[in-house]
This record gives sequence, C-alpha cells and structure tokens, in this order.
Amino acid sequence: MSRKRSFPHVTDANTRILILGSLPGEASLAHSQYYAHPQNKFWALMSDVIGADLVSLPYPQRLETLLKNGVGLWDVVAEARREGSLDSNIRDHVHNDLVQLLNTLPQLRIIAFNGGTAEKLGLKALGSIAGNYRIIRLPSSSPAFTRPYAEKKREWEQLKTGDAAPRVFAE
Repeated sequence: MSRKRSFPHVTDANTRILILGSLPGEASLAHSQYYAHPQNKFWALMSDVIGADLVSLPYPQRLETLLKNGVGLWDVVAEARREGSLDSNIRDHVHNDLVQLLNTLPQLRIIAFNGGTAEKLGLKALGSIAGNYRIIRLPSSSPAFTRPYAEKKREWEQLKTGDAAPRVFAE
C-alpha cells in the first residue's frame, strides 16, 4: 500500500470559510487537482453556493474564484497509506498542521468538513481550538457517498449565509 500526500492549502488572508476534505482520491492525485474525479460533485456544489459556474472554468480559475469568494481548501490528512480512494482505507495517517494554518487566517469564521472522515479526523487535530469557529459537517461530495445531489446541495447551501446551527463537541 503506497503513501498518498495531500496538496498545499489554497487560502489567503481573506479566507472566511475553510473547507477541509480528508485526503485526495486517486483521480485528484493523478491530476494534481482538488476534486478532479468527474463524478465528484464538489465543483457543482460550490458553484451553487457562490453563484458562479466553477465547473466550466479551468482549474486555476476555479481556485482563484473560490479565493475571491472567501473560500479556502485543504485536507485534514497530510499523508497516509491508502489502497484506492475510499476514506475507510486510510491507514497510518499524519495530520496537516491545521492549527498553524488557522493562525494565518484572520478572517476565518467557518470550518466546513467535506464528509464524516474529514470531520472526525479534523476535530481531533484541531482539539479545543475548534470551539473558536462555526463547524459545519457537509455530506461528502464524493461519488462514493450516494445521496441525491439535491439533498447534498441543501446542506452545502449552509455555506451561503453561514447560518448553520452551532454544534457542540465533546473533547
């Protein structure tokens, strides 16, 4: 089983929302792009959230448009062993230094996890600092998570206003 590594974070000083995935899948790693699998709905969901057609843009413009809208991207896992793309196959993982990144984002208000594994591992990595932010768990944009698009979209639209119900997490 080979070790997979995440990409650099995509953020700037104006990032208000940080979306954290778990670890890029095989298609993303092959293309060196976040959410590159053609059936992953991330870019369509974010198009609905920010009101701009990200799907039709070249990848660099997608990232630029997210940043212009105050949205950053990264992954919870810096590297891990994983066969295939499923989060359930992540083994021997090392966290990205989320706390260090958050210290560079003065406008950050919301941390959104793209799926349950990202949330579980991310909250552990953040520890008590998670309480300083509104935390939103989004249904995974992955094709492996087979909820209908309309259901995913309703939950992702929480990012439009940031009006997600606050959640309390036990340490």
